[in-house]
Amino acid sequence: MVGIVLLGVFVLLLALGAPIAVCLGMSSVSAILVQGAGKPLEAIMSVLPRLCSSASSKFVLLAIPFFILSGNVMEKAGISGRLINLAEKCLGHIRGGMAMVCVVVSCFFAAISGSGPATVAALGLIMIPALVKAGYPASFSCALMAAGGAIGVVIPPSITFVVYGSIADASITDLFVAGVVPGLLMGLGLIVAAMLMGRKMDLKVLPKASGKERLAAFKDAFWGLLMPVIILGGIYGSVFTPTEAAAVSVFYGLIVGVFIYHEIDFKKMKDILVDSCSTTATVMFITMGATLFGYVLTRARLDLAIKDFMLNITGGSTVIFFIIVNIVLLIAGCFLDSTSALYIFTPLFAPVALQLGIDPIHLGTVMIVNLAIGLFTPPVGVNLYVACGIGDIKIEEITKGIIPCLLAELVVLLLITYIPDLSLMFVG
Repeated sequence: MVGIVLLGVFVLLLALGAPIAVCLGMSSVSAILVQGAGKPLEAIMSVLPRLCSSASSKFVLLAIPFFILSGNVMEKAGISGRLINLAEKCLGHIRGGMAMVCVVVSCFFAAISGSGPATVAALGLIMIPALVKAGYPASFSCALMAAGGAIGVVIPPSITFVVYGSIADASITDLFVAGVVPGLLMGLGLIVAAMLMGRKMDLKVLPKASGKERLAAFKDAFWGLLMPVIILGGIYGSVFTPTEAAAVSVFYGLIVGVFIYHEIDFKKMKDILVDSCSTTATVMFITMGATLFGYVLTRARLDLAIKDFMLNITGGSTVIFFIIVNIVLLIAGCFLDSTSALYIFTPLFAPVALQLGIDPIHLGTVMIVNLAIGLFTPPVGVNLYVACGIGDIKIEEITKGIIPCLLAELVVLLLITYIPDLSLMFVG
């Protein structure tokens, strides 16, 4: 009965268009009320503040507001334009070079922002018009930018890896290391898709830049390029923890934006803080709602029932297990944001994976690549709506352009899923 109420209210609210945090929270509260029927209301509801407090007070979660603030600072610091200029000087003279510029810069900016929508918003204003001017259709240009932005949740530092690590009790540092190769493979897949799409198009190229122009562009972008080196080098070199690295990234971003590039003033700083607080509040609201959801699953023993069910279906086969994981998450990614999906499915998949002998770092990488693909798949792909807004096209138009990018990323997903060394080769 509790499970029916929990899932029934969740699906109903989701169908009515309620925010995902509300769906998680209200369905959980409804199930708790049913579960505690006959007891005093104060006793039933007393568990809510305790669970919400414990969910939002984990030390590792401090990295989330810092990385969000850092991403917003670097977005407003003028780094995106400088990175694009450098990439154009190096690749713009190649046929299809603008598509390569889009993907390469997305990978670089992903290592700065850690967010898919932020990457699309920061780069799309420049890259989408440039892709259209180079000869790519507007639908594919927006789709490529949306898919490139999805790399932001895979290449470290990644907010989604922090969330997964806090749920699965996995090393954030190891997860960051595991995300590097899959993120680069996703970028390579998009470049191949763009090259194949551009074979029959009349693509324009930029004049080849001189060595002097490339050097000038490199010097201009140097401080932006240095940020991921400092942050990731500090984490992998055990100089600081991922949470401390997030704080360092904010400090470094402010120095670059205010004193070196002179792009951030008081007004921009106010907007950065407001946006960061709003995004952080949304993430933490989802975190608390998802914690209540997980609590109900555990109290009703639904997690054990699902675990036994999956073990029976898979018959101990990791191949079948990953087929289930990929199908479920690809569908869920079309409707849920990555944070909500991780809180819902990690407690269900992680125990089964552990029993099957699957490394939790590998599982986390597979899950997050799945959810990254969800960022640019309709109907709820956030990156799609950001790209459509910038490119001034309808969501129906971008759907056709998504297909080559989606096929490329699905091939990469299969490689990452069934070749664990692609994720684990650098993990200690």
